Amino acid sequence: MTSAHSPCVLVIETDESLANQLSFDLQEAGYDSILAHDAISGLQYSRDRQPALIVLDRMLAGESGLSLCKNLRNAGMCSPVLVLMARDTVDDRVACLEAGADDYILKPYRSEDFLKLIRLYLKPDVDTTEQLRFGELVLDIGTRRAIYNGRIIDLTMKEFELLKFLMEHPREVLTREQILENVWGYDFMGESNVIEVYIRYLRLKIEEEGQKRLIQTVRGVGYVLRES
Repeated sequence: MTSAHSPCVLVIETDESLANQLSFDLQEAGYDSILAHDAISGLQYSRDRQPALIVLDRMLAGESGLSLCKNLRNAGMCSPVLVLMARDTVDDRVACLEAGADDYILKPYRSEDFLKLIRLYLKPDVDTTEQLRFGELVLDIGTRRAIYNGRIIDLTMKEFELLKFLMEHPREVLTREQILENVWGYDFMGESNVIEVYIRYLRLKIEEEGQKRLIQTVRGVGYVLRES
């Protein structure tokens, strides 16, 4: 049963049967769901309704779901985006994350796994004024926003979690394994550049106006947050 205060989830899915199942499960779990069956209407709904979370299929009629994800990010959409995928290779995972998605859901669809992931991403905002600080860089835990030299930086969920982990361990070299375990919560099989992708996103946002590099690469080991 949904209410006026239920988080809104936008489902963009061409397969009508699957779309209806996703919508039903979301409503049964207490969320408000909106259905779109193609990329164009999905983009429009995202602008009009500003959903708390977006679920989209990697394969959409007329357009790649990953292209749509990039368009959503380019349009300034910061809500978590989860991608439905049929395959689970490292290349698929990285392509999904490089498009700006926060996570993925594997087919065949399982209600329990899907709702578990939805709950993870739609946990109520932390009612806190806690902030992490590193020089001029501030991370507001309650709003999940970064502020650097007075400039507000909007972050996706994974960008926020990655920056938070780095700021909780300033000047400490963190290995790729530590970052994967603490930010993604599971290990990526084989070689994956998912961390590099998200480090690049953070650097682009933080160093937007030419600020000095704070997130530094320690070749062969991992990353460290330090001034120089």
